[in-house]
Amino acid sequence: MNKKTVFITGAAAGIGRATATMFAHNGWYVGLADIDEIGLKTLRETLGNDNCQTFRLDVTSEQDWSDALSRFTSTSGRLDALVNNAGILVSGPFESIPLSRQNALVDINIKGVMTGCHTAYPYMKATPGACIVNLASASAIYGQPSLATYSATKFAVKGLTEALNLEWEKDDIRVIDILPLFVKTAMVTDMDAQSIRNMGVHLTADDVASQIFRAASHRHSQWKVHWTVGLMTRVMYLSAMLSPDWMNRLANKLVSRK
Repeated sequence: MNKKTVFITGAAAGIGRATATMFAHNGWYVGLADIDEIGLKTLRETLGNDNCQTFRLDVTSEQDWSDALSRFTSTSGRLDALVNNAGILVSGPFESIPLSRQNALVDINIKGVMTGCHTAYPYMKATPGACIVNLASASAIYGQPSLATYSATKFAVKGLTEALNLEWEKDDIRVIDILPLFVKTAMVTDMDAQSIRNMGVHLTADDVASQIFRAASHRHSQWKVHWTVGLMTRVMYLSAMLSPDWMNRLANKLVSRK
Protein backbone atom coordinates (compact mmCIF):
# COMPACT_ATOMS: atom_id res chain seq x y z
CA MET A 1 0.00 0.00 0.00
CA ASN A 2 1.32 3.43 -0.96
CA LYS A 3 -0.88 5.27 1.53
CA LYS A 4 0.23 5.97 5.05
CA THR A 5 -1.88 4.17 7.64
CA VAL A 6 -3.32 5.07 11.03
CA PHE A 7 -5.19 2.94 13.55
CA ILE A 8 -7.60 4.88 15.80
CA THR A 9 -9.39 3.62 18.91
CA GLY A 10 -12.70 5.09 20.02
CA ALA A 11 -13.25 6.02 16.39
CA ALA A 12 -17.04 5.75 16.25
CA ALA A 13 -17.82 9.15 17.78
CA GLY A 14 -16.46 12.41 19.14
CA ILE A 15 -12.74 13.08 18.86
CA GLY A 16 -12.08 9.66 17.36
CA ARG A 17 -14.58 10.16 14.56
CA ALA A 18 -13.27 13.66 13.80
CA THR A 19 -9.70 12.33 13.79
CA ALA A 20 -10.55 9.45 11.46
CA THR A 21 -12.25 11.88 9.08
CA MET A 22 -9.25 14.22 9.17
CA PHE A 23 -6.77 11.48 8.30
CA ALA A 24 -8.97 9.93 5.59
CA HIS A 25 -9.55 13.28 3.91
CA ASN A 26 -5.79 13.79 3.83
CA GLY A 27 -5.16 10.53 2.00
CA TRP A 28 -4.40 8.13 4.84
CA TYR A 29 -5.81 4.59 5.10
CA VAL A 30 -7.61 4.39 8.44
CA GLY A 31 -8.26 1.55 10.85
CA LEU A 32 -11.46 2.36 12.74
CA ALA A 33 -11.71 0.62 16.11
CA ASP A 34 -14.46 0.79 18.72
CA ILE A 35 -16.99 -1.30 20.64
CA ASP A 36 -19.76 0.68 18.88
CA GLU A 37 -20.18 -1.38 15.73
CA ILE A 38 -23.15 0.64 14.46
CA GLY A 39 -21.16 3.86 14.75
CA LEU A 40 -18.25 2.23 12.94
CA LYS A 41 -20.49 1.05 10.10
CA THR A 42 -21.90 4.55 9.64
CA LEU A 43 -18.44 6.11 9.62
CA ARG A 44 -17.11 3.57 7.14
CA GLU A 45 -19.99 4.34 4.77
CA THR A 46 -19.15 8.05 5.09
CA LEU A 47 -15.42 7.66 4.48
CA GLY A 48 -15.71 4.98 1.80
CA ASN A 49 -14.75 1.31 1.94
CA ASP A 50 -11.51 1.93 0.02
CA ASN A 51 -10.28 4.37 2.62
CA CYS A 52 -10.81 2.47 5.86
CA GLN A 53 -11.36 -0.80 7.65
CA THR A 54 -13.41 -1.39 10.82
CA PHE A 55 -12.65 -3.46 13.91
CA ARG A 56 -14.71 -4.21 16.99
CA LEU A 57 -12.14 -3.57 19.70
CA ASP A 58 -12.36 -3.65 23.47
CA VAL A 59 -9.15 -1.81 24.36
CA THR A 60 -8.84 -3.76 27.63
CA SER A 61 -8.56 -7.05 25.68
CA GLU A 62 -5.08 -8.09 24.60
CA GLN A 63 -6.63 -10.65 22.24
CA ASP A 64 -8.80 -8.00 20.55
CA TRP A 65 -5.73 -5.81 20.05
CA SER A 66 -3.67 -8.67 18.65
CA ASP A 67 -6.39 -9.77 16.23
CA ALA A 68 -7.20 -6.23 15.04
CA LEU A 69 -3.62 -5.10 14.40
CA SER A 70 -2.75 -8.39 12.71
CA ARG A 71 -5.70 -8.00 10.33
CA PHE A 72 -5.06 -4.30 9.72
CA THR A 73 -1.38 -4.70 8.90
CA SER A 74 -2.03 -7.75 6.72
CA THR A 75 -4.10 -5.45 4.53
CA SER A 76 -1.94 -2.33 4.71
CA GLY A 77 1.52 -3.82 5.22
CA ARG A 78 2.47 -0.99 7.58
CA LEU A 79 1.46 0.97 10.68
CA ASP A 80 2.53 4.59 10.45
CA ALA A 81 0.47 5.90 13.35
CA LEU A 82 -1.55 4.65 16.31
CA VAL A 83 -3.98 7.02 18.01
CA ASN A 84 -4.93 5.79 21.50
CA ASN A 85 -8.08 7.85 21.78
CA ALA A 86 -10.58 5.51 23.49
CA GLY A 87 -11.43 6.60 27.01
CA ILE A 88 -14.22 7.25 29.48
CA LEU A 89 -14.89 10.00 32.00
CA VAL A 90 -16.59 9.77 35.39
CA SER A 91 -17.03 12.93 37.45
CA GLY A 92 -18.28 13.90 40.89
CA PRO A 93 -17.05 13.67 44.48
CA PHE A 94 -14.49 10.87 44.74
CA GLU A 95 -16.22 9.17 47.69
CA SER A 96 -19.60 9.08 45.93
CA ILE A 97 -18.40 7.32 42.76
CA PRO A 98 -18.59 3.50 43.02
CA LEU A 99 -15.19 1.84 42.92
CA SER A 100 -16.37 -0.31 40.03
CA ARG A 101 -16.74 2.81 37.88
CA GLN A 102 -13.37 4.16 38.99
CA ASN A 103 -11.69 0.83 38.24
CA ALA A 104 -13.26 0.94 34.77
CA LEU A 105 -11.55 4.30 34.24
CA VAL A 106 -8.21 2.72 35.10
CA ASP A 107 -8.85 -0.32 32.89
CA ILE A 108 -9.82 1.68 29.81
CA ASN A 109 -7.85 4.91 30.14
CA ILE A 110 -4.57 3.42 31.35
CA LYS A 111 -4.50 -0.30 30.63
CA GLY A 112 -6.09 0.23 27.22
CA VAL A 113 -3.30 2.60 26.21
CA MET A 114 -0.61 0.32 27.65
CA THR A 115 -1.98 -2.70 25.79
CA GLY A 116 -2.24 -0.75 22.55
CA CYS A 117 1.34 0.50 22.74
CA HIS A 118 2.70 -2.93 23.68
CA THR A 119 0.80 -4.78 20.94
CA ALA A 120 1.58 -2.20 18.26
CA TYR A 121 5.31 -2.06 18.97
CA PRO A 122 6.56 -4.71 16.48
CA TYR A 123 4.44 -3.27 13.66
CA MET A 124 5.62 0.27 14.35
CA LYS A 125 9.24 -0.77 14.66
CA ALA A 126 8.94 -2.23 11.15
CA THR A 127 7.52 1.06 9.79
CA PRO A 128 10.11 3.86 9.49
CA GLY A 129 9.11 7.09 11.21
CA ALA A 130 6.10 5.59 13.03
CA CYS A 131 4.27 7.62 15.67
CA ILE A 132 2.03 6.82 18.64
CA VAL A 133 -0.37 9.56 19.76
CA ASN A 134 -1.88 9.10 23.22
CA LEU A 135 -4.85 11.19 24.32
CA ALA A 136 -4.01 12.77 27.65
CA SER A 137 -5.80 15.85 29.00
CA ALA A 138 -5.31 19.24 30.59
CA SER A 139 -6.32 17.42 33.80
CA ALA A 140 -2.85 15.85 33.66
CA ILE A 141 -1.34 19.28 34.40
CA TYR A 142 -2.68 19.35 37.97
CA GLY A 143 -5.07 16.96 39.75
CA GLN A 144 -8.65 18.13 39.35
CA PRO A 145 -11.35 18.06 42.06
CA SER A 146 -14.41 16.02 41.02
CA LEU A 147 -12.22 14.39 38.36
CA ALA A 148 -9.72 12.73 40.69
CA THR A 149 -9.47 9.27 39.14
CA TYR A 150 -9.90 10.54 35.57
CA SER A 151 -7.13 13.04 36.23
CA ALA A 152 -4.94 10.29 37.69
CA THR A 153 -5.41 8.15 34.57
CA LYS A 154 -4.32 11.02 32.36
CA PHE A 155 -1.24 11.63 34.53
CA ALA A 156 -0.43 7.95 33.96
CA VAL A 157 -0.84 8.32 30.20
CA LYS A 158 1.44 11.37 30.25
CA GLY A 159 4.08 9.48 32.23
CA LEU A 160 3.90 6.42 29.97
CA THR A 161 4.24 8.68 26.93
CA GLU A 162 7.36 10.37 28.30
CA ALA A 163 9.00 7.04 29.15
CA LEU A 164 8.25 5.37 25.82
CA ASN A 165 9.31 8.48 23.93
CA LEU A 166 12.77 7.93 25.42
CA GLU A 167 12.79 4.12 25.21
CA TRP A 168 11.65 3.83 21.61
CA GLU A 169 13.70 6.65 20.11
CA LYS A 170 16.26 3.99 19.16
CA ASP A 171 13.54 2.23 17.13
CA ASP A 172 12.54 5.41 15.26
CA ILE A 173 9.13 5.43 17.00
CA ARG A 174 7.93 8.81 18.19
CA VAL A 175 5.56 8.64 21.20
CA ILE A 176 3.65 11.84 21.99
CA ASP A 177 0.49 12.94 23.75
CA ILE A 178 -2.28 15.48 23.21
CA LEU A 179 -3.54 17.66 26.07
CA PRO A 180 -6.89 19.33 25.38
CA LEU A 181 -9.09 21.14 27.89
CA PHE A 182 -12.82 20.34 27.90
CA VAL A 183 -14.12 19.36 24.44
CA LYS A 184 -17.67 19.64 23.07
CA THR A 185 -18.48 15.93 22.89
CA ALA A 186 -20.97 13.58 24.56
CA MET A 187 -18.30 12.82 27.18
CA VAL A 188 -18.82 16.17 28.94
CA THR A 189 -22.63 16.04 28.88
CA ASP A 190 -23.97 16.26 32.46
CA MET A 191 -20.42 16.37 33.78
CA ASP A 192 -20.37 17.00 37.54
CA ALA A 193 -17.35 19.24 38.06
CA GLN A 194 -17.30 22.90 39.05
CA SER A 195 -14.28 23.59 36.86
CA ILE A 196 -16.28 22.95 33.68
CA ARG A 197 -18.97 25.34 34.85
CA ASN A 198 -16.41 28.02 35.65
CA MET A 199 -14.23 27.64 32.56
CA GLY A 200 -16.79 26.55 29.97
CA VAL A 201 -16.29 24.29 26.96
CA HIS A 202 -14.60 26.03 24.04
CA LEU A 203 -12.83 23.30 22.07
CA THR A 204 -14.46 21.14 19.41
CA ALA A 205 -13.60 17.60 18.35
CA ASP A 206 -12.27 19.07 15.10
CA ASP A 207 -9.85 21.30 17.05
CA VAL A 208 -8.37 18.24 18.74
CA ALA A 209 -8.37 16.20 15.52
CA SER A 210 -6.43 18.93 13.72
CA GLN A 211 -3.74 18.92 16.40
CA ILE A 212 -3.54 15.11 16.37
CA PHE A 213 -3.09 15.11 12.59
CA ARG A 214 -0.52 17.90 12.73
CA ALA A 215 1.46 16.08 15.41
CA ALA A 216 1.36 12.66 13.76
CA SER A 217 1.73 13.49 10.08
CA HIS A 218 4.79 15.72 10.11
CA ARG A 219 8.30 14.70 11.00
CA HIS A 220 9.07 16.60 14.18
CA SER A 221 11.92 16.34 16.61
CA GLN A 222 11.68 13.66 19.29
CA TRP A 223 12.00 16.50 21.78
CA LYS A 224 8.40 17.70 21.36
CA VAL A 225 6.41 15.26 23.47
CA HIS A 226 3.36 17.15 24.79
CA TRP A 227 0.97 18.89 22.39
CA THR A 228 -1.59 21.22 23.95
CA VAL A 229 -4.83 22.15 22.18
CA GLY A 230 -6.09 25.73 22.34
CA LEU A 231 -4.64 28.92 23.81
CA MET A 232 -6.14 28.42 27.28
CA THR A 233 -4.61 24.96 27.64
CA ARG A 234 -1.26 26.26 26.43
CA VAL A 235 -1.29 29.07 29.00
CA MET A 236 -2.24 26.63 31.79
CA TYR A 237 0.50 24.21 30.78
CA LEU A 238 3.23 26.84 30.64
CA SER A 239 2.05 28.50 33.86
CA ALA A 240 2.16 25.20 35.72
CA MET A 241 5.71 24.59 34.54
CA LEU A 242 6.90 27.99 35.73
CA SER A 243 4.91 28.38 38.95
CA PRO A 244 5.67 27.00 42.42
CA ASP A 245 3.44 24.23 43.79
CA TRP A 246 1.51 26.50 46.13
CA MET A 247 0.54 28.78 43.26
CA ASN A 248 -0.58 25.87 41.09
CA ARG A 249 -2.67 24.55 43.97
CA LEU A 250 -4.26 27.96 44.54
CA ALA A 251 -5.05 28.43 40.83
CA ASN A 252 -6.76 25.04 40.62
CA LYS A 253 -8.63 25.64 43.86
CA LEU A 254 -10.01 28.90 42.47
CA VAL A 255 -10.98 27.27 39.16
CA SER A 256 -12.99 24.59 40.98
CA ARG A 257 -14.60 26.91 43.54
CA LYS A 258 -18.40 27.35 43.54
